[in-house]
Amino acid sequence: MASKTFELSEDWVVVILGLAIIALALFGVIVPKPSFTWSDSETLQNTVLSQKNLIAMGAQFVVVYAAAILGAILLKKNLKALLIVFPTVYLLTLFALVLAGNAVVKDYNLEAVIFSLAIGLIISNCFKLPTWFKEALSTELYVKVGLVLLGTTVIFGDILKAGSLGLIQALLVVVSVWYFAYWVCRKLKIDKEMSLMLSSAVSICGVSAAIATSGAIKGDTKKLSYVISLVLITAIPMMIFMPYIAQWLNLSQEVTGAWLGGSIDTTGAVVASGSLVGEEALKISTIVKFSQNVLLGIAAFFISIYWTYSKSVDDETKKEKPTLKLIWERFPKFVVGFVFVSLLFSFVVSPETNDQIKDSLKSLQGLWFALAFTSIGLETNFKDLFKQDNKKPLYAFIVAQTFNIVVTLIIALALFN
Repeated sequence: MASKTFELSEDWVVVILGLAIIALALFGVIVPKPSFTWSDSETLQNTVLSQKNLIAMGAQFVVVYAAAILGAILLKKNLKALLIVFPTVYLLTLFALVLAGNAVVKDYNLEAVIFSLAIGLIISNCFKLPTWFKEALSTELYVKVGLVLLGTTVIFGDILKAGSLGLIQALLVVVSVWYFAYWVCRKLKIDKEMSLMLSSAVSICGVSAAIATSGAIKGDTKKLSYVISLVLITAIPMMIFMPYIAQWLNLSQEVTGAWLGGSIDTTGAVVASGSLVGEEALKISTIVKFSQNVLLGIAAFFISIYWTYSKSVDDETKKEKPTLKLIWERFPKFVVGFVFVSLLFSFVVSPETNDQIKDSLKSLQGLWFALAFTSIGLETNFKDLFKQDNKKPLYAFIVAQTFNIVVTLIIALALFN
């Protein structure tokens, strides 16, 4: 009995690792942020592959490798396999980050996670990876550490300063689009897991929302990959054509910015699209998108409560009412870490300290997500990712995204016209 008391679940280990990385930064051990931006072979050589940048990459590797080893020790996993597998996954992820840093790729708003996933898929489908290699891939751990670090960017004060109209729009869009998307998914008889991930991705902030929801409900990584693929593919035509549609409709820059920020699912695509319209459109679109990003933490919290309650009813207690103790046992503890970190950086950490460490922590957060998607690719088969039964989620996503575009335009006209 005594040994069982001291066993740590993966969620608590994730909170420990995330808080340890944040504590290092707060105590002055700031990991430098590497640059992956390049446009030609000369800038690739002189910037990305410069000695200073390679040292920054090495410093990041030391931190994430140490965290992965500590996680394996705490969870009593095979340490020998991890020592070989993790550096391999890191090098593949580094290659994906360099590819995503190309100027042409950035113009199309293709994020690093899609390259990580593609590289992993190519390797796993061209070569037969040994079982011990796949067992050493800790996809969920990487995702959840990234999510705890994501809490450092959710600063409530920034939203209040940014303006009430952006927050009001974000609330109206998120709630209405989320419920509509979920209703469409259930009407099409799509399973709850996929329905929750898809609804969050469409209504809140795309990739991050899908990842956060998947973490909160311990979702299937193949379903998560599919949802993220849909988000990234649809963001490209929306980013290109919506500014021209706004011009054709003779919308003001304020309304256009609110429309773009509320309906395009990725922050990069929002910025790119807003830039095509003008400075005011860029400012408003960024405020609205940032407001939606902040709502991610609240949404993840409530989705976690709903999922743990419904799973307790469905799987554990059947007709009996689930107790608070049972719900707490099944509640994803990393969400507690996410909320704690968000509150810490909103009300305790000074703005000056935050300015010093935010780029470093944001870069590490992105790296954990990219590592997770390389791992997903390495353990997935193409036929698993694109099955025939994936047509229904595709239809649901298109219907929900269309609803999102129309409703957001109506709300933007009402608030910003």
